[in-house]
Amino acid sequence: MYDSMSTIDKQIQRLTDDTIAGLSLKQKSLPSQWLYDDVGSQLFEEITQLPEYYPTRTEIAILRNYDKEISYFIGPNATIVEYGAGAAVKTEALLDACHQPRAYVPIDIAGDFLAQTFMRIRLKFPFLNVYPLVANFLDNFALPDDLESDSRVAFFPGSTIGNLNRKEIDRFLEQMRHHVQKNGKAIIGIDLRKDTRTLIAAYADAAGVTAKFNKNILARLNREVGMDFSLSQFEHSARWNEEESAIEMHLVSMTDQIVRLKDHSFHFEKGETIHTESSRKYTLQQLESITFENNWSLTNVWTDEQQAYAILGLKNTSC
Repeated sequence: MYDSMSTIDKQIQRLTDDTIAGLSLKQKSLPSQWLYDDVGSQLFEEITQLPEYYPTRTEIAILRNYDKEISYFIGPNATIVEYGAGAAVKTEALLDACHQPRAYVPIDIAGDFLAQTFMRIRLKFPFLNVYPLVANFLDNFALPDDLESDSRVAFFPGSTIGNLNRKEIDRFLEQMRHHVQKNGKAIIGIDLRKDTRTLIAAYADAAGVTAKFNKNILARLNREVGMDFSLSQFEHSARWNEEESAIEMHLVSMTDQIVRLKDHSFHFEKGETIHTESSRKYTLQQLESITFENNWSLTNVWTDEQQAYAILGLKNTSC
């Protein structure tokens, strides 16, 4: 398995640095990438099966309903490069639609989880060359050297683009252009703006799985960097930020408390929160503008009947 991350020690140091920096802010925060260790990745896959969480089933339905159009857009003998592959459930629908795909490069930050995905994809598509790559897709990294350079298609489903701020989007779209190279293409899933009741329900399910997913980041910090969070003293909260057009996930301190990391102490007042993730909701016009400014041309849009979700087909216009 190709591994573009340096060492476990460096990853832990980065987690430590991000935690100290984030918990030192007036609005305490943690980068959302740290939600996705192996436990978090598995919990997220459970979230995708919940009745309140519409994005996954809607996106898969779009992929299957428009499989012929998407196959034509991709073209034959393509190499699919997926960022934040997870369990690659949507990828199966995409690969089913492809005409003789040449290779698949799943990229994910959770190595053990990625290994499971690799085995499942190899079993279902034994003719396919699979190059799993352990990496944070926001980092700078190269694709495997022996990967064919032509007919590359980037795949970024799950509306993960909504988790990125504008600077991160610009940096990511630039790297994606370099990865797919001249005449490359991209398929991106986006959750469109809709009523806030539906949005909040999707991020605060009745079964409490999203709460477990969110609080797992505290368990990870206890386990990997030696913090002393009491998980029972924090509660999950999902809220709508109109100014940012985003659903935000927070962890709310239920009491006054102090949490420690090495020689650092972080005081929490009752009701104070840690902001762990934002999921921005865009209009099609906003995404077309953002991608155009980053040298991508929007050529195809596929949506469900309610226009709750969209899959974009983009072409690299840079030389």
